[in-house]
Amino acid sequence: ILLEEGIIFKTNVNVGKDITKKELEKEYDAIVFATGSKKARDLNVKNRDCNGIYFAVDYLTKATKHLLDNTEEISAKYKHVVIVGGGDTGNDCVGTSIRQGCASVVQIEMMPKAPDERLQSNPWPEWPKICKTDYGQEEAIAVFKKDPRIYETTIKECILDEKQNLKQIKTVKVHFNNGKLEEVKGSEQILDCDLLLIAAGFIGVEDDLKKNFKLETSQRNTIVTQLNSYQVKDKYFTAGDCHRGQSLVVWAIHEGKECAKEVDTYLMGYTNME
Repeated sequence: ILLEEGIIFKTNVNVGKDITKKELEKEYDAIVFATGSKKARDLNVKNRDCNGIYFAVDYLTKATKHLLDNTEEISAKYKHVVIVGGGDTGNDCVGTSIRQGCASVVQIEMMPKAPDERLQSNPWPEWPKICKTDYGQEEAIAVFKKDPRIYETTIKECILDEKQNLKQIKTVKVHFNNGKLEEVKGSEQILDCDLLLIAAGFIGVEDDLKKNFKLETSQRNTIVTQLNSYQVKDKYFTAGDCHRGQSLVVWAIHEGKECAKEVDTYLMGYTNME
């Protein structure tokens, strides 16, 4: 389809090779950054650098590649798994760890549990702010007979064994007081955990991209463009999550199309793209 649209693919050029900024600028008349929002939000806890802690996307990527080509995976088999984050990625980690044969799974969320039914303060056509149980949680309930989610909780410390491997975590209850997150005194709890997965979201573009291309970023760590434009500067353009922040794929598709129009105008002086 892409070939029929007129796109020319340069085969065997720079395949498997990192190319420099200078090489890119020399060979191409326009460069579009569409790198997503890939800088993962980390945990700032004691013993964070121990063995047994992984970012969720790394864990899920290795799990998928293992199924496709039998490469090495990060296995949850027989392990006590704790997942930090209550979003879609955290749910995927719950389901994947169960299918790998984990001994237990807990999903930690910092926010309070959403109501089971829509409140009067949340009328249609607003998005319903209710507690939803996705496939991962459903599988956990079926296997372990309980919902894996723990609300209003965060991790305070990672506890290690003699080989510096993760064996437990210390959690604490939290609540918001006048907009400030505070710990609940006396609410610490120790959980068995030898695989900790961080699914706490993303905080914009990766540091290497900003440094290599000297890009200005916003408070949300997204690439700054000219006013009402997808053009960054000179021949640079951007679109998608690295431009608007972590969002839905439909927004990335829309921004990609709009950015392509601007690139076409930049190169040709006009555009016939719709």
